[in-house]
Amino acid sequence: MSNAISYDEALKNYQPMAQREPAVEELSTEELLKQYHPDHYDDAAVTLQVGPNRGDSCHKQLADMLQADARIDEADLAGAKTRKTDILVIGGGGAGCAAALVAAKAGARVTLATKLRLGDSNTVMAEGGIQASIEKDDTPQVHYEDTIKAGHFQGNKNLVANMVSDAPEVIRWLIQQGMQFDLDKFGDIMLRRAGGTSADRVAYYRDYTGLEMMRVLRESVMNSNIEVLDYSPAVELLANQSGRCAGAVISNLKDCTYELIRANAVIIATGGIGRMHLNDFPTSNHFGATGDGLVLAYRLGAKMLDLDSFQYHPTGLAHPHHLAGSLITEGIRSAGTYLLNSEGKRFVDELQTRDHVSSAILKECAEGRGIHVGDDSVGVWLDTPGLELRNPGLIEQRFPKLLQLGKKCNINLATTPLLIYPTLHYQNGGVQIDENGQSTVRGLYCVGEVSGGIHGRNRIMGNALLDIICFGRRAGAHAAENSRRPGHKKISIEHLSSLRRNLTMSKMPMEQKGPMLFPECAKFENDSDYDGLRKHRGKKIHTT
Repeated sequence: MSNAISYDEALKNYQPMAQREPAVEELSTEELLKQYHPDHYDDAAVTLQVGPNRGDSCHKQLADMLQADARIDEADLAGAKTRKTDILVIGGGGAGCAAALVAAKAGARVTLATKLRLGDSNTVMAEGGIQASIEKDDTPQVHYEDTIKAGHFQGNKNLVANMVSDAPEVIRWLIQQGMQFDLDKFGDIMLRRAGGTSADRVAYYRDYTGLEMMRVLRESVMNSNIEVLDYSPAVELLANQSGRCAGAVISNLKDCTYELIRANAVIIATGGIGRMHLNDFPTSNHFGATGDGLVLAYRLGAKMLDLDSFQYHPTGLAHPHHLAGSLITEGIRSAGTYLLNSEGKRFVDELQTRDHVSSAILKECAEGRGIHVGDDSVGVWLDTPGLELRNPGLIEQRFPKLLQLGKKCNINLATTPLLIYPTLHYQNGGVQIDENGQSTVRGLYCVGEVSGGIHGRNRIMGNALLDIICFGRRAGAHAAENSRRPGHKKISIEHLSSLRRNLTMSKMPMEQKGPMLFPECAKFENDSDYDGLRKHRGKKIHTT
């Protein structure tokens, strides 16, 4: 660490320059990832002892939750209210809303239950844009090849093919819902290039594409006949007498009760896992991203994929500390911004894949060429002043969200660089699905970030927003088509008896309960402590 310098000293030494020499990298991508990517940390992964993925590698923090005891038992459901619906969607982000809208339009009765409020999700935090091959010199085949290659050839080829083929129609559908995109002077959608791709393919709206997407989807849901249950996280899935998913147990945080929702099909769209803070990394994820859907699906027997593979976005804010982990769009690197170490040198091709760039940043910091703030924060420069010298006014024109972040940091981006460090961003793996979002459990669909197999072991910018709409729509249509069936004779949580027996036989601890629902920093003793983002004070509340 002898070359590492303090933040204040680095600022004094920094000189804005329009051009800098390209990086010369010593390691191949494979070597770089193996030595520095957090997925390869010595103690990051363990072997699962119970469940459908028994024997597979899994990140240790996720493994603890997948192999945790349930939050409830049969006694908790005594006297619980029951409601019926055709399709239950669990999750109110982009994937859940897309699934609900398509299913409702097909004539299904749809109930959407969300842990926070409708729209509170990682979708609103997506900045860079959505991929679609809509230019005449681009094709779905090239999009497919870029996606497969970026995922280290581990993605499910059928899922990727369906996603890239659907992409132009996804853009049309979003525009029909009312979504805006940045347009050029001829009225055509403007496109930018994602790291690790071979064409300008990312459509965007400023640098808050996901927020714009969520705005129109939320409005569409609110203007439909979809029943929305806010502050209603799912704490367990229900199964019928033959093991088919038959609904879920909902914890109503407003009146502190449990409710059973019977459904002919369940679509889980609960998003990611960032608030578990794997490997103690900061995260770009929203407050509710605690991996709930993975836990619920796994307990019911759904097969999972790539549970040891996660994405760390290269440009998370590192300073000031209270904003650590805040996402800075890849679009700023696509526009030409350099990454600089403490010596003022470029050290990576900024438009390499995200895992490559993140690992390169970690390498610089590990080898002493990072910039330190205090004892525990370190990072490298995002050279926005250099971009401003090359393209005056570009940041203000195209990156208003980044401009606001600069103001929060009390930094003028035209003169002062931002200190950045990788932030836990995305779970590459998840529930195994088919082209309609169906899991290996009948009646259970999983879409969006909770699903696995689409992106392989690394995702490229713009494919997440495409994924959630593509497979959300597919799941909604398929579930609606297959939801007109006789009701379940019996529903129960009997699968928990098997879970507890297997945990006991494997000598696993029973103290931890899952799903998490809220991050550890929330420090709520139980569900009933939490109501509308306010902790109850001065009174005891019973969940009955």
